[in-house]
Amino acid sequence: MQNEIKSMINESIETKRLVQALSQKIEEAANLVVKVLKSGKKIILAGNGGSSTQASHIAAEFAGRYKLERKALPALALTTDMAAITAIGNDYGFENVFERQLEALANEGDVFIALSTSGNSENLIKAAEAAKKLDVHVIGLLGKDGGKLRNASDLEIIVPSTNTPRIQEAHLMILHIICELAEKELFG
Repeated sequence: MQNEIKSMINESIETKRLVQALSQKIEEAANLVVKVLKSGKKIILAGNGGSSTQASHIAAEFAGRYKLERKALPALALTTDMAAITAIGNDYGFENVFERQLEALANEGDVFIALSTSGNSENLIKAAEAAKKLDVHVIGLLGKDGGKLRNASDLEIIVPSTNTPRIQEAHLMILHIICELAEKELFG
């Protein structure tokens, strides 16, 4: 077991090391988030499975605080309203749960962050397409080859891995970096 544990830790470290090559894209995403927040707009996040909890986690970091004591920042996760998810899923299909919520909650100039380890989640692709129609910026936080969301995003950050847990770990690190940079830029 010790060898397996060390192997998993090393794989996580190596994936994160590869993410260093994405620092320009991460900076672009942080700058976009700052621009959106400075203009009085909000951050909207969504993902499926483990990525859904990461969306909720990061929305809470913005609305609460990350490291600095500061005013709350407008952020929400489309993954937390079970009544909306189940009603929309039942009435319109699961592929529409994020699209319908975006139509209800998003405003021009907001930013939508879609988290998908494959980039091929139909509900996130439809949400990204809806976001563009609403003039909402789309950041795709992706893995593998980026999938279909690669082309549906205004800015994509693709973690160079095919291992879902390692991609999710890297996504969380990237989102924490964006939070920290946004806090420093807005509240220094």
